[in-house]
Amino acid sequence: MAKRRLSFPEIFNMNFGFLGIQFGWGLQLANMSAIYTKLGAEPDDVPFLWLAGPVTGLLVQPIIGAMSDRTWNRFGRRRPYFVTGAIFASIALFLMPDSPAVWAAAALLWILDASINVSMEPFRAFVGDKLVESQRTLGFVMQSFFIGVGASLANALPYIFHTLGVTGSTASGVPLTVKYAFQLGALVFLLAIVWTFFSTSEDPPEDLERFREEAKSKSGAGAMLREILDGVRHMPRTMKQLAVVQTFTWLGLFCMWMFFGLAVARHVFGAVDEKTPEFDRGTEWGGVCFAIYSIVTFVVAFALPRMASMTSRKTVHAVALACGGIGLLLVGVISDPYVLLLSMVGVGIAWASILSMPYAILSSCLPPERMGLYMGIFNFFIVLPEIAAALTFKPLVRHVFGNDPLYVVLLGGACLLAAAASVFLVTDNEEEVNL
Repeated sequence: MAKRRLSFPEIFNMNFGFLGIQFGWGLQLANMSAIYTKLGAEPDDVPFLWLAGPVTGLLVQPIIGAMSDRTWNRFGRRRPYFVTGAIFASIALFLMPDSPAVWAAAALLWILDASINVSMEPFRAFVGDKLVESQRTLGFVMQSFFIGVGASLANALPYIFHTLGVTGSTASGVPLTVKYAFQLGALVFLLAIVWTFFSTSEDPPEDLERFREEAKSKSGAGAMLREILDGVRHMPRTMKQLAVVQTFTWLGLFCMWMFFGLAVARHVFGAVDEKTPEFDRGTEWGGVCFAIYSIVTFVVAFALPRMASMTSRKTVHAVALACGGIGLLLVGVISDPYVLLLSMVGVGIAWASILSMPYAILSSCLPPERMGLYMGIFNFFIVLPEIAAALTFKPLVRHVFGNDPLYVVLLGGACLLAAAASVFLVTDNEEEVNL
């Protein structure tokens, strides 16, 4: 049965859940390093404490992708995973700010990231399932739009609560502005996913009996592992080329997320340690900066398909990544907090493209029946560089960078420029983008 073209409201509804997912990501990306520091972690401990995200992504996404490929019940194929992940992620978000020690925050982060991955991975395959090929770029751009909206709100929440007069901290020293932001984010996460669950249906496989027989023949951990390994061995050429781009891209982003707020507190607000008011103001301003790049993301998101149709998806992605790299490098020479916001314009342009163009290019070369599996495997090239950074950055940050977070941010800018250059090695199977 041929797919029908979906209307704009239908594409809107099917991607609305990404608003909640990014609320969860945005809160942790802007605040977890500060929370760890408040609980007593040293700067060179931060990369290791961030292992939860990449490790759970490495383990969870390909497994959930393979499972959702072979799932069909009265709730659909992908939607059961959306809701299950959202419930556990919301619980972890609600509890996170009250963590009594570093170990508790780290444990909750593992639960949070695993749950977010359970919700997020099927969304990528969902676009491939529901949309005809000519609408997929728009589908992934719509996800970028909601990611930008969700992240901008989540990143700005602690600052907003502060301007509203919220003061004080939890027993462990985490500001109440951060606590209330996480608890509101838990509610937003769950409600956004529920919206997509009830507003968007899924079409059953054309031959349901055959589908169930094949799923049964592939049941069990051994069969799933063989399927994942087979997928890795037989990755399409375009996917292998995009892997290089993704590796540089996400190493650069990881550098930014881990250390940007700490760099702002130290170099722009003059914080000497985590117990000073300047530290809190600096990390809050770091969240505002992240909100700016997220706002830029949803402002420019819908311009990307048109720009890609005028040039190519590769050109758009390369230019966007270069803008992000330059934006991060400018952080090294900016000392005014308001001028610092301008550096985030480039990061926002890059982020809009990172969340859409690689997936649009990738979906054109994947077999439909293995869409979930390959989207999960593609996540390897996001999480493996992050794991490498988390395991190796401790001596680099301490002995080479002198525990100065600014240098890690600058390294992130260099990585994004390398990613931009590597885009031109990619073969796009569909250079013409038709919306």
